[in-house]
Amino acid sequence: MLTAEQVIAAHKANIETLFGLTNKAFEGVEKLVELNLQVAKTALSEAADTTTAALSVKDAQELLSLQAALLQPTAEKAASYSRHVYDIASSTGAEVAKVAEGQFADAQKKFSTLVDTAAKNAPAGTENAVALVKSAVAAANNAFESVQKATKQAVEVAEANFQAATTQAVKATQTAARSAPKRAA
Repeated sequence: MLTAEQVIAAHKANIETLFGLTNKAFEGVEKLVELNLQVAKTALSEAADTTTAALSVKDAQELLSLQAALLQPTAEKAASYSRHVYDIASSTGAEVAKVAEGQFADAQKKFSTLVDTAAKNAPAGTENAVALVKSAVAAANNAFESVQKATKQAVEVAEANFQAATTQAVKATQTAARSAPKRAA
């Protein structure tokens, strides 16, 4: 049986975990806000520079050159922004997952202890039922570990695909930017 002190300690630990996760979530949101403010400031400054440059253009050839020169950095900045957002989201998610894994491991340990205690105190003749419960707990733990491994592999594959897609997009933009002035000439 659980004592009142154990229940209070468990509730206290759960509340501390909740506040810890809330702080991690706010840190992630804060990083996103900082990134977006930085992007907005930079975009405003670049818009002013681009407008000034566009207003000083003397002919269509110069306008096409200006347009081509702006194409590549914009795509690279978009890719960089996406990478930053992804990094913030994945690091925040990883921290939350780490806490969740720790909580689950702790819960597994406590439940195993509870099952072992119940097995020791079980009446004679219930050995088969106790073995069945232990087997079910072991199967559930194995299933959770398998899901956890599959999830980690899926995240790694998704991250590799994201990086490859970003690299390809930047390369395609660079190629298009290099060929744009040639077409204008």
